[in-house]
Amino acid sequence: MLPDAAKLAASLPLAQAMREHAWLYPAVETLHIVGFAVLVGAVAMFDLRVLGFGRQLPVKALARHLLPWSAGSILLVLPTGLLLFVVDPAALLANRVFLLKLALILLAGLNALAFHAGPYRQADAWAQRAPIRASLHALLSLGLWIAVIACGRLLAYF
Repeated sequence: MLPDAAKLAASLPLAQAMREHAWLYPAVETLHIVGFAVLVGAVAMFDLRVLGFGRQLPVKALARHLLPWSAGSILLVLPTGLLLFVVDPAALLANRVFLLKLALILLAGLNALAFHAGPYRQADAWAQRAPIRASLHALLSLGLWIAVIACGRLLAYF
C-alpha cells in the first residue's frame, strides 16, 4: 500500500472509531481470533485426517463437513482483519512480522489450492493411507498455520 493510501485508510471514519472507542478494537480483534480459530481448527482437523488420524472417517465426507466451516470463517476473518489493519496501516506495513504473516497466509492458500487440484482429486481411491504427496501438503499446511498464529501473537510485541 502506498504511503498516501495508508494515510487515507487510517483517516476513514471507521478507522477513527476503532481508535477512539475503548471496546470497538478489542471486540473486532476477538471476532478475528474466533474466526481464525474456526478456520485453523477446521483445517487442522482435516490435515490430521490426511495424516492418518481418524481413518474411520472418509476423507471426502470429512471435507464436505469441514470446508464450509473454513469458507464461512473466512467471511469473518477477512473483514475483521481489514478493520484491524486500517487502524494503523503504515505501522503494520512497516512491520516485518505482519508482512511475514501475510506471506505465510498466501503460502497456506497456495498449498491448499495445490492439494485440492492435485492429490485430493483421488481421495476416494486412497486406501487406509493418503499418498506421500497428500501427507506432505497436510504437514506443510499445519506448519504454515501454526507459523501464522505465532506471527499474529508476535505482532503485539513488535
